Amino acid sequence: MSKPFDIVVHGATGFTGRLVIEYLLQRYPAGSGVRWAMGGRSADKLAAVRDEVGAPEDTPFVVTDSADAASLAALMAQTRLVLTTVGPYQLYGNELVAACATAGVDYVDLCGEPAWMRKMIDAHEAQARASGARIVFSCGFDSIPFDLGVLLLQNEMKTRFGSSASRVRGRVRKMKGTFSGGTAASLKATMAAAMQDPAVLALLRNPFSLTPGFEGPRQPSGTKPMLEEELGLWVAPFVMAAINTRNVHRSNFLLQHAWGADFVYDEMMITGAGEKGEAIAHAVAADKSLGAEGGPQPGEGPSRAEREAGYYDVLFLGHDSAGHTLRVGVKGDRDPGYGSTSRMIAEAAVCLLQEAKTTAGGIWTPASALGQPLITRLQKNAGLSFAVEAA
Repeated sequence: MSKPFDIVVHGATGFTGRLVIEYLLQRYPAGSGVRWAMGGRSADKLAAVRDEVGAPEDTPFVVTDSADAASLAALMAQTRLVLTTVGPYQLYGNELVAACATAGVDYVDLCGEPAWMRKMIDAHEAQARASGARIVFSCGFDSIPFDLGVLLLQNEMKTRFGSSASRVRGRVRKMKGTFSGGTAASLKATMAAAMQDPAVLALLRNPFSLTPGFEGPRQPSGTKPMLEEELGLWVAPFVMAAINTRNVHRSNFLLQHAWGADFVYDEMMITGAGEKGEAIAHAVAADKSLGAEGGPQPGEGPSRAEREAGYYDVLFLGHDSAGHTLRVGVKGDRDPGYGSTSRMIAEAAVCLLQEAKTTAGGIWTPASALGQPLITRLQKNAGLSFAVEAA
């Protein structure tokens, strides 16, 4: 029996959820072939957001309480995929992932919580494989530009040199925009969980926490400023590295170690040359404001003008054992935490439904589930660029 919707946006009344709805209205309006609905706990709030964003009056709603089993069962019966922006996922995502894995319903989220993701892998991957549910975590700024940037670099290395890069470095060259309130809330929830459970802390410290049964070589910590000799520039710790590096290693794991069992990867932020670059790098390393009080709150975010003025630019440097090198750049034309993230998750959802025909049930990363088709979509529709650069 066919279902009425392809996608239900769970959390459509939140700040990021609302941006997803605005993007779907623009890119996939009625008649586009993508049947989507707004989802949330309150019909009144959904109606208010519908009117605020200028959606048609007949835009469908699905009222769902993820804490209620009957409500979740009704959601599963109505849609092929759930796109959820409701975090922290360790607080609000358990029942939804379990329901999708059981019902064979696809799922995408914006999760940057590796300990929770491992918990979901352990609890639900076998069920998702059995039911056919494709569950894809981390479909926003964490970790699509990084996961797909490494994928493109590795594919190009094999095409040009016949081997993958055993060492890849991700270096954020430029970035303008605030991290989302949801990211800050997720960090706080993760730190609170780690304080209560030593097993959570162990997972957070392990670069292979998302590769059950596999431990690769020692990885760079990326926690201290240093001079990047190849670039002649100072680099500092990058706040999203803790989730991105783990997703990249999981992609390699799910791709049967196509990049080698000895693959080494890290991420840092470029701060500049000379004494000034060094000073900025040390200041960045000392900055703990993301998880502090007074930062962005869930449901809050920048104005449209601020989102459109944002951008990011990430360089990936690859080296293989024979001495071949390659550089790939990934750029986005919106602020990373909101404007670009809302587009990335929407395109990931459509790509999973329309193009990932060979992706089987299971718990995936964007690179392993969606790969080149998602790169193509993001370049065509979402303001991202992926390019091989001259050395």
